[in-house]
Amino acid sequence: MALYPRTTAYAEQPTEDPIKQIRTRKPIYDSPTPPEPSPREISATTPPVPASGITEKPQEEQQQQPTEGVSGALAQITQSPSPTDRLASQIREARLAVHRYAVKAEDTVNQGMNRFMSAEHDFTSTIASLAPPKESNEKLLPGGIYVLVAAMAGSIISRNRNILLRFATPIVTGVTTAHYVVPRTTQNVGNLVWSYEEKYPVVRDNHLRI
Repeated sequence: MALYPRTTAYAEQPTEDPIKQIRTRKPIYDSPTPPEPSPREISATTPPVPASGITEKPQEEQQQQPTEGVSGALAQITQSPSPTDRLASQIREARLAVHRYAVKAEDTVNQGMNRFMSAEHDFTSTIASLAPPKESNEKLLPGGIYVLVAAMAGSIISRNRNILLRFATPIVTGVTTAHYVVPRTTQNVGNLVWSYEEKYPVVRDNHLRI
């Protein structure tokens, strides 16, 4: 057995199978394979992908936000009043204030005129109410003169008396003469005096006691 071994011993064992080398041998007529692209070329041709995974739509919205802010600022600038508008508004306020004062002054003048006209009407109506009616045939001009003469005569008669008689005698003689000369006018004057006395209860009560 030592002289005749079963296996054949070689000086060098082949590293690969010869048949496999023939199959993988490069063909002569095939087109050459293109070289593999470098990492720089791959990064240049590949679009950038956001690290956070956000899609392109939010990026578009983010790009639109600055434009919207600019348009809002422009709108605020256009909406802010110009110096001409501010001047016009101030002139308008001044005109309205002057108009209010003018209306107030006019109302005050009108109220004063109304009070004056009312007082004048009351005075004229009071004087007219003292006049006798036409059917009475009383004449104020000679009747008033008679009453004045009678009052002066009473003052002359009582000139040497005490002060009470000197004050009362002209009144008594004048009123008595008026009752005979102008009775309707005297009655109207008495009614007017009584209307004034009714406004003061103390004077009215004293008059009734007398």
